[in-house]
Amino acid sequence: MERVGFKMKLKPGNDAEYKKRHDAIWSELVEELRAVGIRDYTIYHDPETDILFATQKRTPDNTVASLNEREIMKRWFTHMGDIMDTNSDGSPVMKPLDETFHMD
Repeated sequence: MERVGFKMKLKPGNDAEYKKRHDAIWSELVEELRAVGIRDYTIYHDPETDILFATQKRTPDNTVASLNEREIMKRWFTHMGDIMDTNSDGSPVMKPLDETFHMD
């Protein structure tokens, strides 16, 4: 299983709204994330910087690269775009992070 980490950025003052929207995440989106091979997905928030730090495990045969083209994902980007830093296509600005240590 591949492990990945990345960061995103909230617009200031939107941490409660971000959590609220994720507490009510659409079941069809969760199904889509699983379908492309994402497992054990966690997002953390740093209130000092409004940085979101995310980790995922991905199956060896994952198709995560196709996720941004899927209709459900595009709708989620629109749903979240007002509270996050986004790219011109509406997707969140995501910066991959290099793994420097891991312990099971």
